[in-house]
Amino acid sequence: MKESPPTAHNPIAYKNEDFMATDYARPLRILAEYLEPMQRFAREGIRGTVVFFGSARLDPKGPLGRYYEDARTLARLLTTWSASLPEGPGRLVVCSGGGGGIMEAANRGAADAGGRNIGLNISLPEEQNTNPYVTPELSFEFRYFFMRKLWFAHMARAIAVFPGGFGTLDEMSEILTLAQTHKLDRRITVLLYGESYWREIINFDALIRYGMIGQADLDLFRFADDPQTALALLTESLASELQAPSPAFARSRTSQNTWLYQRSGD
Repeated sequence: MKESPPTAHNPIAYKNEDFMATDYARPLRILAEYLEPMQRFAREGIRGTVVFFGSARLDPKGPLGRYYEDARTLARLLTTWSASLPEGPGRLVVCSGGGGGIMEAANRGAADAGGRNIGLNISLPEEQNTNPYVTPELSFEFRYFFMRKLWFAHMARAIAVFPGGFGTLDEMSEILTLAQTHKLDRRITVLLYGESYWREIINFDALIRYGMIGQADLDLFRFADDPQTALALLTESLASELQAPSPAFARSRTSQNTWLYQRSGD
């Protein structure tokens, strides 16, 4: 018996918006937030990023406004430096969370230099609008924080962390944990911008004193307080890293089932 075609009351499952919004379809939504960005990054030739983290609340005209201008300047300098590199995996693109504050400053600085840039936005109950400086074809919106963080880490060659709150602390801690545990198969340079801010917000000495981290863990990141110093630290580290062959995506490492990891590239 010939099957009847789908109707308006019986649509194909993946075109059924009511179904796709249910808990049953959550795995499909998660998978889509992995595969669709992968396809778009491949299409646009994006192979490496320098990610800027920092507060969406930072007012460029407020008391911490200098950090906005510093983030904008650093993104512009990095974009200009990257444009001087040969085509290929050495080319790096500025990436932010796509919102306001420090994120806007980073995308704006890259646009100032005539470079493409990425915005990985997140759907929130209180809307976070994409800033106008994100390259349109590289503008994304995620439903899930964990998938957004995966894409921050997946192609990052360096992270610049400007002053921020809970979200910034979460993102920074994620990257530092991956580095500390050697979970990624390549090094990601981490720069904390605004040493006095970060030393006040996080008592690194107390973490060592209580045995929560080791002294060597402080080598996982560097401090900078001006765009020129930050640029010098980042480009010095990136230049050496980019000379060595490396996958486009950072891959996770495990001590078990190594053969499976090598075959799957997970």
